[in-house]
Formats: sequence, structure tokens, C-alpha cells
Amino acid sequence: MGLADIIIKLILVVIIFAISLVIAMYSTYAERKIAAFFQQRIGPNRAGPWGILQPLADGGKMFLKEEIIPANASKFLFIAGPSLAILTACIGTAVIPWGQSLTIGKYVIPLQVADINVGILYIFGVVSLGVYGVMIGGWASNNKYSLLGAIRAASQNISYEISMGLSIIALLMVTGTLSLKEIAEQQHGFWSHGWFTWNVFRQPLGFLLFIVCAFAETNRTPFDLPECETELVGGYHTEYSSMKLGFYLFAEYINMFVSGAVMATLYFGGYNFPFMHHLGLSDNLVAILGVIALFAKIFAFIFFFMWVRWTIPRFRYDQLMDLGWKVLIPLAIANIIITGLWITFVK
Repeated sequence: MGLADIIIKLILVVIIFAISLVIAMYSTYAERKIAAFFQQRIGPNRAGPWGILQPLADGGKMFLKEEIIPANASKFLFIAGPSLAILTACIGTAVIPWGQSLTIGKYVIPLQVADINVGILYIFGVVSLGVYGVMIGGWASNNKYSLLGAIRAASQNISYEISMGLSIIALLMVTGTLSLKEIAEQQHGFWSHGWFTWNVFRQPLGFLLFIVCAFAETNRTPFDLPECETELVGGYHTEYSSMKLGFYLFAEYINMFVSGAVMATLYFGGYNFPFMHHLGLSDNLVAILGVIALFAKIFAFIFFFMWVRWTIPRFRYDQLMDLGWKVLIPLAIANIIITGLWITFVK
């Protein structure tokens, strides 16, 4: 890899990092506006036209608030918890293929930071590490409500990662690869050889299992038991304030963004869209339209996350665990068996 390739990669990393933060920031605004719509309110409308500067005001408040660390907390781990949470949330974007390659002069610019052949395993590794930020923060706070939230988060994530992994096994049986780039390329266009190319049509049950587990992994309603305010005050981040609290909140929204990107790539064609190569456009323009198509799919998933939050009440903890162990895991195993039979006798 030459110096030019390294510079291109660094620029791409900075751009993706900035986009992730901006989307996370304005997801807070969208969440409040969508909640207001469902509850027949107006929502933020003071800071700037239609309240669009509200996220900047909230961010400034986070920066300027006093830093408080409880006297009996473990100081190093208290700071490490939110730092680890935001770090693991951000690095998940590294293997997402955002579009086809751009050609500028003699340079071919791949719109993916790292095209590794085990991209799905990388995503699962990052997801598994993410819970450590929550666990460390909850334990280091030396607060019983924070500790209960951390224990809930750990057991919830472990339970639902099993179902998510089993749902992905069936997808791998169909695609035959762990590379997110190759999975996206296999879903080229929309219709091929008399069959829909998007994996959601080949794995509808697998997608349903994956999106339910994604709600649990991102601690979104109805699976937000780790931060259930009716029982745990604020859950694992009860003792946090200022930017350390901001890191936890930002991590949740970045995780939601990354989850939408992963689901769009695995099941909805990624950057592919119908008739993309029948428009008579240049390759660069098609690549840019593909990036726009991918982000449209991601925003649709983010809206769905928010729609569910303001529509469905949260589960009790026993219902949460029963769903994970007694319903999702048997369904995921059944989906693997059905997929094997389909590949053997039909495909």
C-alpha cells in the first residue's frame, strides 16, 4: 500500500467518522420530532428554524456541564466505560461497503475502509466488545441501580447474540461468504434469472430474527431493560453526567446507525438499487447514487427503530429472556434446517 492509498484511507475514515457523529447528533432531533408527532406535540422548535439547531444546543450543554465523579467510584474504570462504548460503536463502520469504487484520475477509491474476508465476524466481535463499556460503567459507578443495569445488559446481549449468530449462519449458507462486500455484490440490482436478488426474499425469517436481536443489542425499546427508568432511575449511566453521559447516548445512536447499515447490506442489497446499470450513467455517478440509496435504506431503519420505541411498551425482564431463549433460538435453528433443505432440494 503506497502513501497515496494510506492518505485516501485516512480521508475516508475521517469522513465516515464525521458522518456517524452528525447522524447520531441529528437522530436525537429526529427522535424528539417523531415522538412529538406520535404524541400530537410540536417537539423542539426554539433553537433555529424548526428547532434544527437543538442538537447543537444539547451538545454544547454536554460539553459545558460540570464533570462529576462519585467519591466511591473507581475513577479509571468510570472514565473507561463510556470511552469504550463510543469506541466500539465507531469502529463498527470500518467494514461496511458504502458504495462501488470511485475513479478519480489514475486513482481507484474503494468506498470501504477495510474489505476483509471475515467482515461479519468482525462485526460480531465489535458487538460483543460493546457490552463491556456498559458493564464497566455500571460496575465502576458503585451504585446498585447502575450495577443492576449492567448485569441486565450483559445477560441480554449474551442471550440475543446467540440468536443473531444463528440467523447469520443461515444467511452464510445462502451466500457462501463472510465478506460484506461480496454479500452486497451478490445482491446486484433487484431481479435476476427470475428471482429477487436481495437476501430478505431468500431469508425472510432470518431477517426478522436479526432485526429483533438488533433491537436488543442496541438497548432500544422494547428491549431497553438496562436503562429502564421506571425501575433503575437511569440504569447503567445513572451516575454519569456531562460528556461521559453524552458518550453513552451517542454510542446508542451510532450503534443504531451501524445496525441499519449492516441490515441494509446483508438483506436489502446494500448500495445496490433496481436498474442501476440500465440508466446509461457513468460509473462514478452510479456509485454516488448507490451511496445515496444505501443511506436511504439506513434512514428507513433508523425511522423504524424510533417508530417502535414510541409504539410498543417494553417487556418485563422475564419476558425478555423467555423470548430470547425459548422463541428466537428455536426459530433460528429451524431456519437453518429449512435453509439447508431449500439449498439441497430447490436451489
